[in-house]
Amino acid sequence: MELCEKRPPPEEERRVRANAREYNEKFQYANNCIKTSKYNIITFLPVNLFEQFQEVANTYFLFLLILQLIPQISSLSWFTTIVPLVLVLTITAVKDATDDYFRHKSDEQVNNRQSLLLVNGSLQKDKWMNVRVGDIIKLENNQFVAADLLLLSSSEPHGLCYIETAELDGETNMKVRQSLSVTSELGDTSTLATFDGEVICEPPNNKLDRFTGMLHWRESKIPLDNRNLLLRGCVLRNTECCFGLVLFAGPDTKLMQNSGRSKFKRTSIDRLMNTLVLWIFGFLVCMGIILAIGNCIWEHEVGDLYQIYLPWDRGVDSAIFSGFLSFWSYIIILNTVVPISLYVSVEVIRLGHSYFINWDRKMYCAQWDTAAEARTTTLSEELGQIEYIFSDKTGTLTQNIMTFNKCSINGKTYGDLSDHLGHKCDVREQQKRPAVDFSFNELADPCFSFEDPQLMEAVKLGDARVHEFFRLLSLCHTVMSEDSEEGGLYYKAQSPDEGALVTAARNFGFVFRGRTPSTVVVSEMGREVTYRLLAILDFNHGRRRMSVIVRNATGRIRLYCKGADSIVFERLHPSSHRLMDVTVEHLNEFASEGLRTLVLAYRDLDEKAFQDWSERHEEARRALENREERLASVYEDIEQEMTLLGATAIEDKLQEGVQETIAVLSLANIKIWVLTGDKPETAVNIGYSCKMLTDDLADLFLLSGRTVHEVREELRRARERMSDSFRSINGYSSSEKLSSPKLASVVEEMPGECALVISGHSLAHALEADLELEFLETACACRSVICCRVTPLQKAQVVELVKKHKKAVTLAIGDGANDVGMIKTAHIGVGISGQEGIQAVLASDYSFAQFRFLQRLLLVHGRWSYLRMCKFLCYFFYKNFAFTMVHFWFGFFCGFSAQTVYDQYFITLYNIVYTSLPVLAMGVFDQDVPEQRSLQYPKLYEPGQLNLLFNKREFFICIAQGIYTSTFLFFIPYGTFADSTHSNGTHMADYQSFAVTVATSLVIVVSLQIGLDTGYWTAINHFFIWGSLAIYFAILFAMQSPGLFEIFPNQFPFVANANNTLGQPAVWLTIALTTVVCIMPIIAFRFLKLDLQPRLADTVRYTQLVGKKPKAAHGRKGRPGSRRTGYAFSHQEGFGELITTGMNMRLSGLAPGNRPASSWINTLCKRRSEPTGALGPAPVQEGPGPGRQEALV
Repeated sequence: MELCEKRPPPEEERRVRANAREYNEKFQYANNCIKTSKYNIITFLPVNLFEQFQEVANTYFLFLLILQLIPQISSLSWFTTIVPLVLVLTITAVKDATDDYFRHKSDEQVNNRQSLLLVNGSLQKDKWMNVRVGDIIKLENNQFVAADLLLLSSSEPHGLCYIETAELDGETNMKVRQSLSVTSELGDTSTLATFDGEVICEPPNNKLDRFTGMLHWRESKIPLDNRNLLLRGCVLRNTECCFGLVLFAGPDTKLMQNSGRSKFKRTSIDRLMNTLVLWIFGFLVCMGIILAIGNCIWEHEVGDLYQIYLPWDRGVDSAIFSGFLSFWSYIIILNTVVPISLYVSVEVIRLGHSYFINWDRKMYCAQWDTAAEARTTTLSEELGQIEYIFSDKTGTLTQNIMTFNKCSINGKTYGDLSDHLGHKCDVREQQKRPAVDFSFNELADPCFSFEDPQLMEAVKLGDARVHEFFRLLSLCHTVMSEDSEEGGLYYKAQSPDEGALVTAARNFGFVFRGRTPSTVVVSEMGREVTYRLLAILDFNHGRRRMSVIVRNATGRIRLYCKGADSIVFERLHPSSHRLMDVTVEHLNEFASEGLRTLVLAYRDLDEKAFQDWSERHEEARRALENREERLASVYEDIEQEMTLLGATAIEDKLQEGVQETIAVLSLANIKIWVLTGDKPETAVNIGYSCKMLTDDLADLFLLSGRTVHEVREELRRARERMSDSFRSINGYSSSEKLSSPKLASVVEEMPGECALVISGHSLAHALEADLELEFLETACACRSVICCRVTPLQKAQVVELVKKHKKAVTLAIGDGANDVGMIKTAHIGVGISGQEGIQAVLASDYSFAQFRFLQRLLLVHGRWSYLRMCKFLCYFFYKNFAFTMVHFWFGFFCGFSAQTVYDQYFITLYNIVYTSLPVLAMGVFDQDVPEQRSLQYPKLYEPGQLNLLFNKREFFICIAQGIYTSTFLFFIPYGTFADSTHSNGTHMADYQSFAVTVATSLVIVVSLQIGLDTGYWTAINHFFIWGSLAIYFAILFAMQSPGLFEIFPNQFPFVANANNTLGQPAVWLTIALTTVVCIMPIIAFRFLKLDLQPRLADTVRYTQLVGKKPKAAHGRKGRPGSRRTGYAFSHQEGFGELITTGMNMRLSGLAPGNRPASSWINTLCKRRSEPTGALGPAPVQEGPGPGRQEALV
């Protein structure tokens, strides 16, 4: 693969001339090669070593290695350090190289994709990486867009083309783009080859929804905007071919501008370990100084007297210099407080945890044939410490599938099955009833299903209101129809909800067949009717409604409108107010079931009134200034005095298990923020559907300010409302004013019973330096936060903001390329391998197929990984301090000569053989409670968030225990050997016998200690613990055997010493006494702690043993409900203007001849504030509950 070019300096503007490579190359624009990998062959070794030596421990061991190469101060061989250091560096380098190799392969695959370039008047195939700015490219149907292109022409009428932007914004709905009228006729290669227009436009940036530029051609200047642009990452759909001019390539494209760079991620335990290693090194230096001072004093006071027998080494001429050398000797001897085997063991344990995730069959999705995958092996314990989850919406929480479930027509609801008395049937009875039979309708969609036969009966009986209801649905939309090759009817909708409504009308006999710029053809109960389309009053985010004005065959002019209930109700004729009250009750019922609602109304217009309005509408449409404001005013004039028809209720299909997963994660004190490119209505609807937003919320704050001042004022009001609520709960005077610092502290103490919804333009201001802390304080005080209309870069900025100021562990989860930035920015990135490509998966640390698996990833694998790693580290530091500090005590009895207590082979094998496997078994297999209990009691997750199991306090406790153990390991055998004799009367106090006794006591004590620490025994644990003890004795007797002495007399001089020492009863009594003194206080302390101050895990284990079932908590009364509206998935205004001008007409498109309720979450959320003993399990069933859900205003 070719190397990518260097990036030029930042641009102020970009000038691109078509078909002129030489002209464009002088600006040094980036080519179309992308690079997401971190290394290449030249930079791998230095960059990777630099990254690895950022680990303090690696630098520390390198320093020790250098010391061991100096013979005057080293009492240990250099290979004891260099071999494990090189092993650790090599293993890590191989792993990093493997990860980067796959990134290179991915880059190579993308860069080598083929595209059709226009070269010298003919089309030639070339690789994406060879595309340059100014080239003209031909795209064919279902092809990815290679670079950011100016659309020149299309095979579709009027220069239109349809694209899917899933890789950019996560939306699978089709968007429409249109070429300029002056270039739309450039449809063949010969005319395109002569095209020499020059584009002057903005420099590269990350704004997906904005583009400004000017095309200079034929002495004309034509303005350009985002509707003329095809962005890299989009896919051409339902368009035979199109041609585009490359404006931005490779790293300059908006997709790549929104992609964060690969970051080197470390866990919080890694960062803590770096700090602890520095502290240990400081402690090591202090011990070395103490022993060096002791050496100086001893040599001065005592050593001088024995120079004949114990002369100083060559070059040592004073006690001070002897102490200096002794200092470095002790640094080498005592370095085993942090052996390099610690880091090898950590990597092995993390690797084991990663394999457990890969092997978990309960995280396998049969639908997509996809298993969970741990794409990194360095972050497993971080999964047990997550405090904030940042989630995408479309494809992550939802399936992006809409179904027409219920409706209200003229005061009557349809959708619930009833018995002969009119009472609703229960769920089991409804499941027994067959769905409505649509066989009478040849054009019905076979995939559509509806349960209530009463609606079909009303249609067949000719109910005028019901017919008018479905007539409105078949006319008031911007859907495009096509006849498929199989002879069926196919709809193309800009949003799934609009498609669901038109499909519902189709099945109930009102089939939308097609349209021209001025007509709409509908088959009404088998009779084809053509309506003249007079105007489309298009949907936008301010209007939150859509209307059409049509003339039927009799000449009657009627306006049909559908929109948000709060908007339409304000515009009804007084005669509809009684029906409105009934419809409101129905809307409340629909909303309580999590359904998305729209209200339908119509108005009859007389000819003169319409003509007057039409003139004003045309005048506003042609206005050059304030066009949108003038159109909105004209629309407002005619959308009045309407007659209410009814309401629709659509179910937005969530992924399986999303509600339960969010509920359980909330109980685990994890805050979930949704960051989506959708509009606020969409996000709020999904928030209610997945129970992030519920009716028990104390308040819901909607931030939509468009200036810094407005956003600051909205944040201030939100905090004041929080503090008012806090004061009312805690008994403060309502008139008491709180200062800003006190207000901030009050906000921090809020129990998190509020939710915040903020739009993209408000978020842009909220993320500014002078406002970001106010936004963060307000958002973090809320239970749920939803950020709408955000760009990929803003997603990453929000994650970075929380990381920077909250010091909390974050997780980002998404499924599209628009989520890559936040996935890379978060501590943990999770990719959903679904329908929207693999960009998110490639950038992630962990991947699986469905959001529901996140619950198991965190509460089971993450919690266990954190628990195991913490227990491993605590034990590892304990056993090594117990091992090493014996040398410190011995220094006071050996003249501070840096002599070791143990022989060199025991020092080498202690961490590698005698104690390595038991602690690895505990670090890989240990559990405190079974996986079912981990999911049943989410509160068990909180110790990881609070970092309770391994922190500086726990570290010092482990060190203290190790020092305590080392004290008795040394002084009990020392006191025993001081005056003891063998059975034959000879003295026992020889150096090697003492060393064997201390070493044997140490191995037995640490083996029993890990037995106490192990919470989950397996055959592997038993084998490793008792097998390591057996190996110790086997090696001990082997190394002091006569046979080995005969082969290596200089290396193994202590023949049969172990046999003689361990054959003495006094030695075994000493070992037993040492073991009891070291272990019994630990047992006593743990027993008292378990009895007097049990942890939640202890209580859960006890509950499991005695078989008690804890009582569930009760829910609390919440605030009034809210109601939700549709139009959720429209990313932009509809196709209205394109339809009425005929610019989106295909040649073939011409007209032919029981959702769960929210109250169940009350119990779940209530338990978040319960004490540790309240062990109510997370429920698995849902219950009914009332509520209304309202749209944003």
